[in-house]
Amino acid sequence: MFGELHEECGVFAVYNHPQASHLTYYGLHSLQHRGQEGTGIISGDEGELNLHKGEGLVSEIYNDHVLQHLAGRNAIGHVRYATAGGAGYNNVQPLLFQRFTGSDLGIAHNGNIVNAHELKCHLEQQGSIFQATSDTEILAHLLFRGQGTMIQRLCESLQLLEGAFAFVILHGDTLYVARDRHGLRPLSIGMLNGAYIFASETCALDIVGATFIRDVLPGEVITVNHEGLNSVAYAQQTTHAMCSMEYIYFSRPDSDIEGINVHRARRNTGHILAAESPVEADIVIGVPDSSISAAIGYSEVSGIPYEIGLVKNRYIGRTFIQPTQELREQGVKMKLSAVRSIVAGKRVIMIDDSIVRGTTSKRIVRMLKEAGATEVHVRIAAPAIKYPCFYGVDMSTFDELISSRLDETQLATYIEADSLAFISLAGLLRGIGRSGNLGKNCGQCTACFNGDFPTNLYESYDAANREKK
Repeated sequence: MFGELHEECGVFAVYNHPQASHLTYYGLHSLQHRGQEGTGIISGDEGELNLHKGEGLVSEIYNDHVLQHLAGRNAIGHVRYATAGGAGYNNVQPLLFQRFTGSDLGIAHNGNIVNAHELKCHLEQQGSIFQATSDTEILAHLLFRGQGTMIQRLCESLQLLEGAFAFVILHGDTLYVARDRHGLRPLSIGMLNGAYIFASETCALDIVGATFIRDVLPGEVITVNHEGLNSVAYAQQTTHAMCSMEYIYFSRPDSDIEGINVHRARRNTGHILAAESPVEADIVIGVPDSSISAAIGYSEVSGIPYEIGLVKNRYIGRTFIQPTQELREQGVKMKLSAVRSIVAGKRVIMIDDSIVRGTTSKRIVRMLKEAGATEVHVRIAAPAIKYPCFYGVDMSTFDELISSRLDETQLATYIEADSLAFISLAGLLRGIGRSGNLGKNCGQCTACFNGDFPTNLYESYDAANREKK
């Protein structure tokens, strides 16, 4: 699904490497698909930490001169797409907290804290002053107000957080890494010449030459210092509820998420989608990039040839301004083009990964028909998204979700497709490689499809319903 859905961010961390900031740069570059609005790196050895961050792409914010000044054998980095807290320089991560006493603290976070409002109100009543609107800052205030050792304060603080998170934290000469108790956000561990590497996706480990060791477990805190790596559980009750969108859309196809290759999972869903929703056509095409694997899978089972019918322009500026509807339509054409010689006169099966608001799907279907396609049959390699997400995906109200208002037939008419079908939830889980159990123990978060949220939602769900009304 092109240009509609965004995940909040990606994190990367290095402990004990002489080129820590350079490795972090390459790691963040490989995670750029997870966030394009801002990026930052904090580096150091112990005591004082150094920060460089900015709004823009990784290649725009850093150069060799900047990286040379980010000295130290340890580093944490972040790429951001703004959902919770909004955009702006102050919300670009990592966040650095410099102290008159004790060591500096750096924090980067992937995910969304659903009880952030309640915690912020409580902390402000206790005297905390927030410098940014990001929910990431909450953890720093909890840590500074805690008692005992740093690991004790961290475990106690994490127990107060509800939602999705993968944290990387630098404090003195120690790196701390933590994952939420439900395992909603991915986080992997690697090693490179004695250095520890942590990344949101394994593709970032591959790009720096690190060897994958294992995933950080739900409810786990890892401490890395001169004594080595130590692990403790801050939560006794944990689940495995990986965000389904990691496999459907967010992650790179060369990443393995919880031991499951993303390309293979998408290809498998294409196989199942072809079996569940066949249709007579001449060619199968995928909407680049995340739908290509599913389109290949659909073609393999259906026997209908796979073709490149849509081409993505990879050099469109991220700041392209679209002040009018006419220019917005032109913007879609600048980002995506139909291959007229491939689709003209053909009955086309267009594979997409999801439909959120429906506007982009309509534009692409219309583009294919303007290029001469005689029929466009849309097949979606995910179930219909009917419920908001509160865990770091920018679809937080019912009003944004067209499938919460229209059934399949009505939606097909709206996007001007000749037919439309979604994969079943059981089919999606089977394609990813889960057991097919549709309950909370299926290994995936399926809340956006069936409303089965793995966490308490506090005021978030009520707010989403208010928007619907």
